Amino acid sequence: TGTAQPFTKWLHIHSTLQPCITILTCESMGGAVPSPRTLPQGCYVAEEAGEETFRCSQAGLSAVPVGIPNDTRKLYLDANRLASVPAGAFQHLPVLEELDLSHNALAHLSRAAFQGLAGTLRHLDLSANQLASVPVEAFMGLQIQVNLSANPWHCDCALQEVLRRVRLAPGSGTGIVCGAGARPDLVGQEFLPLAGGEELCGRGRGGAQRSTDVALLVTMGGWLVLVVAYLIHYMWQNRDEARRSLKRVPVMP
Repeated sequence: TGTAQPFTKWLHIHSTLQPCITILTCESMGGAVPSPRTLPQGCYVAEEAGEETFRCSQAGLSAVPVGIPNDTRKLYLDANRLASVPAGAFQHLPVLEELDLSHNALAHLSRAAFQGLAGTLRHLDLSANQLASVPVEAFMGLQIQVNLSANPWHCDCALQEVLRRVRLAPGSGTGIVCGAGARPDLVGQEFLPLAGGEELCGRGRGGAQRSTDVALLVTMGGWLVLVVAYLIHYMWQNRDEARRSLKRVPVMP
């Protein structure tokens, strides 16, 4: 009994100090303290082609999951039930290069949906969703190759501006078709030929401002023409009046 009591005290002290010993050992070896990570059901971390990959395909997600490792380079959230992408949803992923959001129910993208990815994101898949329009600001500063096919596009000014800022994934251009919400004469047509032959920003979002600017310029031009015409008329009238005055002046001997 006398021997067991000191041994019991030693076990208690050892169990109390063990976490501290582990932390000190990890720090002395330059490593990080491992922390347990609870991943959403159906998600897993893998290394594909030497790059950290986080897969949540067909996981039944209705929102962007939390707990995605910061060193993730490829993120697959395809075939879920995502309806929107909020602002800054991926800004904690500083090295993300590829993002797959295809085959979801996306109908809305925040203007800051891809905030923080300007320097790294290279491939973005938004195909097979419910996108009718996207804000141009969401793609500001991004140097990406994007797949926009199989969405019910409105074929509006915003989409035309987006296509001027991004590169389409090879073979995906023919899949950008105007949906039921587009102008009646555009429904069912491929968008790329239309975007090249028509300036859609002449109407709709952005078009109103441009129309206002044009109308203002026309109005100013009209006033300028009237002023110039009045000055010319005034000068000619004064010239004739001066001639008549000279004729009435008597000739001095």
